[in-house]
Amino acid sequence: MAESTAQLKAEPYERSEERTDSRNGTRERELKTRIGKITLTVPRHRNVPFKTLVFENYSRSEAALIASMAEMVVSGVATRKVSNIMETLCGTTFSKSSVSEVCKDLIEKVNEFKDRPLTGDYPFLIVDATYFKVREKHRIVSKAFMIAYGTNQEGHREILGFEVYDNESKETWNSFLQKLKKRGLQGLLMITSDAHEGIQDAVSKVFPEVPWQRCQFHFARNISGKSPKKYQAGIRAELQEMWNCETIEDARKKRDEIIADYRDVAESAMSCLDEGFESAMTVMALPKNLRRYFRTSNHIERLNKELNNVLPSSESSQTRTR
Repeated sequence: MAESTAQLKAEPYERSEERTDSRNGTRERELKTRIGKITLTVPRHRNVPFKTLVFENYSRSEAALIASMAEMVVSGVATRKVSNIMETLCGTTFSKSSVSEVCKDLIEKVNEFKDRPLTGDYPFLIVDATYFKVREKHRIVSKAFMIAYGTNQEGHREILGFEVYDNESKETWNSFLQKLKKRGLQGLLMITSDAHEGIQDAVSKVFPEVPWQRCQFHFARNISGKSPKKYQAGIRAELQEMWNCETIEDARKKRDEIIADYRDVAESAMSCLDEGFESAMTVMALPKNLRRYFRTSNHIERLNKELNNVLPSSESSQTRTR
């Protein structure tokens, strides 16, 4: 009642030149709180609606509860369990359908973000995929989560898009890149990824004029994995020197030295190095101060690790390497 008096600038039945409105009875409103339901008697004003900090604070509390419900669902908690948790917290029942309804707003916001128009140029694009186990039709299945990470002309990085597919293939990667292009992705100077054949095929068809940079981190791991264990550390050190060469000519010279040194003891690894060298050194066309930022897809690898951390332990993910 004190808030009503302050807004009207008059006590009940008081006549005043400062009075801004008249009272018009009361109404009841229920609040669902963590200690149960509370019934409030709310004043009504004739012309200007009554406002109270109680409802503003309640709205913030309600928003926090809704956010908690959404976070549980995103983390893989079943709607029935979410309903039970919310009943314990609030002292009232939330049906499974009401939990699902609350999460519709979250889905809409996610779709709005990932389907937004892309304006301006993005000179550098990094794409990657990781696999997550999800519930689908009462079964746990593995899905490919594709993500695109772009750098704009000001050097700012942002997630440009992401999609979930049943698997990685030429068709799904082409679909993913086509969606980015239709949304306005332009100004590309280089695309960085691992050597998945689906990505290579999609880049060549959707952005045929854009050079492809094979991720040096994944490439080095491929080479090392084909080498006898006792030579792996030495080969990795030699490859690091090759990545850091000043010019492409120096890098080719270093490649030839590595192949000559290890051909007899790691033939498969050296064939891998020879065949994939040029695509892994596309970045040499950039100024030296930019090369280290775009020669690997490690930026997305870190994002994938963050995504892994929000999954419940029973539904782990796996990142494929190429």
